[in-house]
Amino acid sequence: MQRAARATWRALVRQWPTANELTVLAGHGNNAGDGYLVAVLARRAGWRVRVLAVDELQRLQGDAALAHAEAVSEKVILEAWSASAELRGVVLDALLGTGLAGEVREPYASVIAAINASGLPVAAVDIPSGLCADTGRVLGAAVRADLTVTFIGLKLGLFTGDAADVAGELVFNDLHADPQLIESAVISARRLAASNLPRLAARAPTSHKGTFGHVLLIGGDRGFGGAILLSAQSALRSGAGMVSVATRAEHVPAALARIPEAMVLGTSSANQLMGLLEKVSVLVVGPGLGQSAWGKSLLSAAANAPLPQVWDADALNMLAEEQVKLPADCIITPHPGEAARLLGISTADVQANRPAAAHALSKKYTAVVVLKGAGSLIASPDGRLAVCHQGHPAMATAGLGDVLAGLVGALLAQGMAAFDAACLAVWLHANAGAQEGKSGRGLAASDLIPAIRQLLEEQAPCLK
Repeated sequence: MQRAARATWRALVRQWPTANELTVLAGHGNNAGDGYLVAVLARRAGWRVRVLAVDELQRLQGDAALAHAEAVSEKVILEAWSASAELRGVVLDALLGTGLAGEVREPYASVIAAINASGLPVAAVDIPSGLCADTGRVLGAAVRADLTVTFIGLKLGLFTGDAADVAGELVFNDLHADPQLIESAVISARRLAASNLPRLAARAPTSHKGTFGHVLLIGGDRGFGGAILLSAQSALRSGAGMVSVATRAEHVPAALARIPEAMVLGTSSANQLMGLLEKVSVLVVGPGLGQSAWGKSLLSAAANAPLPQVWDADALNMLAEEQVKLPADCIITPHPGEAARLLGISTADVQANRPAAAHALSKKYTAVVVLKGAGSLIASPDGRLAVCHQGHPAMATAGLGDVLAGLVGALLAQGMAAFDAACLAVWLHANAGAQEGKSGRGLAASDLIPAIRQLLEEQAPCLK
């Protein structure tokens, strides 16, 4: 607890170096004990400090009670919380921590509302109170922190679901804890970072286009021709050796004008795909596919092809309606609404426990699943789970999923295993979005493609 308090105090001072006043909101668990000890450190540093106790002091036990006693001995001002209490300076949330099991109840809900309405800088100890550490769901109400200092193990709930709206800047400190304690504290999910990504091998000087796969992208019904072109351009720029597009005949001129490197087949029926399916190595199905008879027939042909596949968009909607069966060796890339249809539950249910939804989809369809959204999750049928917390709000625009689908297909074509391809693609996509999102609103999906190419080269150079 002393280490946690020192880590929090150091982070707080770095974040607000000119501050000199602290208001601590304390509950009754170990989270409160951390808060009392931070108050002691602030008092010793000459800050004006108050602790507002939200619960009865008699409920403090063990280390938390000792921390309270130390605050008393240091003459830290201790007061009981009331609705009229004034919050001043930096506000430290030491209310509920990771042990919260259900919805936030009174008086904590009112305290959280007061913190959020204060307009003051807010730091959270370990996790913002009200945020579920396992799922990232706000349990009725949650503190909106500018800074969260978390300990021992990284909680999955800090990287997915509602976390991006409430956690602020994240600082991690393992507190030099026993490795077994750290392992037990961490939900079994890999947080994707540049240091732990799967990598494409460097290319041999004698490489040729046939070495790196042939991706066939199927989609683009009338009115949706741009979606399949975004996917095809993404696949081409992400290293696929050859790219073919099967789309409506009226989209062929636009496709050839935009992507002359692609082979474009104007397709009116599934029969026209049969010869091409024997020549390609990976399928990407769904962007702009629609749900008309045309799209259904093409999807049916794809489902019967013994090839690694990426299914997105309307392919997933038809899968949810059980119009077709998912083949083996597939990656599916649903957003929360599509995931809900696939599982037969509501979107709210998916968002309430995104890790559980991702695992359920992976088991139901025996496929690698990319559950898109803030804190995208990648789940494998063997139980592996990865989370990518990067991204940018500017990515809330049409076509981003089409770019991701093409990218995944290109990585599969270059020989990556499905789970590795999905992890690398999600990380590249999110970080390209974060990079391009710095320019603010107005991000177009095609803006990500050159950024993805650059990041891929930085992460796995083409030449040794």
